[in-house]
Amino acid sequence: MSATPDAPLRVLFCIGVNQNFFDLPTGQQKPVWDGTVTMLRQLHEMPGVEVLGTMDDDQHMVGPSDSWPWTCYVLADVADRRTVADACNLFRTVQVGEYGLWRYMKIEARIGRPLPDVTR
Repeated sequence: MSATPDAPLRVLFCIGVNQNFFDLPTGQQKPVWDGTVTMLRQLHEMPGVEVLGTMDDDQHMVGPSDSWPWTCYVLADVADRRTVADACNLFRTVQVGEYGLWRYMKIEARIGRPLPDVTR
């Protein structure tokens, strides 16, 4: 079964923490966390994005995550591919000191569609 042409895309944003974060001196990671909160707020407020849920696994995974398993995830319905790209671009535009958030974290988007709703 295919989605209707105007249905939103179901997107899983996969976020990993880079080695640069762990290279920061102890106690100097808070600006990165503040940048992450800023990015999440901007993502929530972005037109065409409906965040459905988030998951953070920083208690059971310590160290950089260059691929699966990722450090955290955001599941969202997104209007179109351009908006997905704009959401990923937040990692370039949100500043952490003199750097973009991408210095400390990476993002990849998986685009699909919802499974059938079997609860109805």
